[in-house]
Amino acid sequence: MISIFPGIEEFLDTQFIVLNSSEMTENEIDSIAKSNYPKPVFLVKDNTFYLIKCSYKTSQHLYFPCGIISANENIDYIVEKVAVYEHLIVKDQKGNVLGYVNSVGLSEKLFKAYQHLQAYISTILETIDESCTVIDDNKNVIAWTEGAEQIFSVKQEEIIGKQITDFFSPKRLEILNTLKSGTSVHHSQHKARENQVVMINSNPVYFKEKIIGAVVSETDITSQIKLNRELYYASEKLFHLEKEVNKLTSTEDPFIKIRGNSSVLKKTINKIKKVAATETNILICGESGVGKELFAKAVHTIREGNQAPFVVINCGAIPSALFESEIFGYEKGAFSGADQKGKKGKVELAKGGTLFLDEIGEMPLDMQVKMLRLLQEKKFYPVGGTKEIKVDFRVVAATNRDLGELVKGGKFRQDLYYRLNVVSIEVPPLRERLEDIIELTHYFLHEISIKYNRPIHGISQSVMQALLQHQWPGNIRELKNVVERLVVFSEDGEIKLDDLPFDTDTSQATNGNLVALSAYDNRSLQERLQEFEKDIILKELKKADGNKLLCAKNLQVTRATLYNRLNKLGVKI
Repeated sequence: MISIFPGIEEFLDTQFIVLNSSEMTENEIDSIAKSNYPKPVFLVKDNTFYLIKCSYKTSQHLYFPCGIISANENIDYIVEKVAVYEHLIVKDQKGNVLGYVNSVGLSEKLFKAYQHLQAYISTILETIDESCTVIDDNKNVIAWTEGAEQIFSVKQEEIIGKQITDFFSPKRLEILNTLKSGTSVHHSQHKARENQVVMINSNPVYFKEKIIGAVVSETDITSQIKLNRELYYASEKLFHLEKEVNKLTSTEDPFIKIRGNSSVLKKTINKIKKVAATETNILICGESGVGKELFAKAVHTIREGNQAPFVVINCGAIPSALFESEIFGYEKGAFSGADQKGKKGKVELAKGGTLFLDEIGEMPLDMQVKMLRLLQEKKFYPVGGTKEIKVDFRVVAATNRDLGELVKGGKFRQDLYYRLNVVSIEVPPLRERLEDIIELTHYFLHEISIKYNRPIHGISQSVMQALLQHQWPGNIRELKNVVERLVVFSEDGEIKLDDLPFDTDTSQATNGNLVALSAYDNRSLQERLQEFEKDIILKELKKADGNKLLCAKNLQVTRATLYNRLNKLGVKI
């Protein structure tokens, strides 16, 4: 907002005389008024101020009543009052007279302020590089910058004062929608012409609650979109190539699929590494969707390598009646409907590898007894079998429930609990890993945009802030689903805040997230998150020896996205 109109003190005239009628005679008043002409003389009579004007034709003086205003009145009120009274007496809060304002002096000073404002606005419009267009309520163009000339190839002298619809199709003029409905547009892609795309901001001009015009600024992004598409297709090929290479070559890092650089995640990974160096049983705890199976797989890779079997038993997905046969297998003819050849159970398939008991808290009580014996003796009988089978495997269990409470409630065997819970490790929920939300979002955004062949230009600060404020009860699984939704509903590569499946309030962050960032940091959420993001990018750049293409690859984002984030964060390389 431009504020150059002077305050009331700039309008005041302080050269005047005030007389009190109760202390002076008519002749004295007349003499003082004539002798001080043209300096104004005011007479106070019955608490009313009068301007004394001398008439030399009749040798009499005339009295004109004056208005009284306080020094803190706004300019609108002063203009209204001066239309009634030619002169206004200005008083301070204590009732002291500070000066006077008259209609002639006020008009001169307001006109001068108007000329100054015109000079400022003209200089602003001449200075900015972007295209800026201003129209009045009759659709006439009243401002057209050099940036507009360059984008639309229409000269100022050709369009100023003429209707904008004489030069452009009304269907392609967002400024007309703003003029008609009063809607504002911010950072929205708009097809200005058949082969031209611009990023626009548009606002209505209000005067006394009535729309009197509209303003639109535009930046030509046609070339950026073209380059972004080229980068997208190049990164898509690179993405698929990387997947093929990963299939053919084994990675040395078993945690490569666990994405994130938060301190709590790093602590969890360090604990897993220490425990995985032993053969002890591990219980991985954490909410649904945090990636417990990925950690179990990392333990398996460290202990057994990629070639050894990794067998998953989801204890919450197997019906109770089939639990024993699924885990221990069965001999031919063991029960009605059984495979005539028999079937190996999960335990036997895990021989020489890892048996991962996912959602162990859902295992039926009668199976817990048999599972305890298996873990103690490493022996079992298939259903319908008479020959005991020996197996050697390592056990990793996972749960999203409090097993200690289940033991107290008689829903989980205490002896099995202690057998499994030799070492327990808690995987932190996503809401405690705010820094990781940024990295995971960009990774999923890139992966899913390639999957659906929908190039995305990036993610706005408002959308990212909404993601960071969400509590994520479904954790990483929920985040991936949300990002997939955003990509599916995206238009022209733009992700919209309205497409988020949960309520958003970007005006303030949730208490939990603020505490997770810092309990004593008074900076805004945006400033603190930008610091985290900047730190992540700088570390990856250092790892890549400044190679931006390699850095973008490691962060699972396009090079265009990386450059955009570097510019946004003010990182100079």
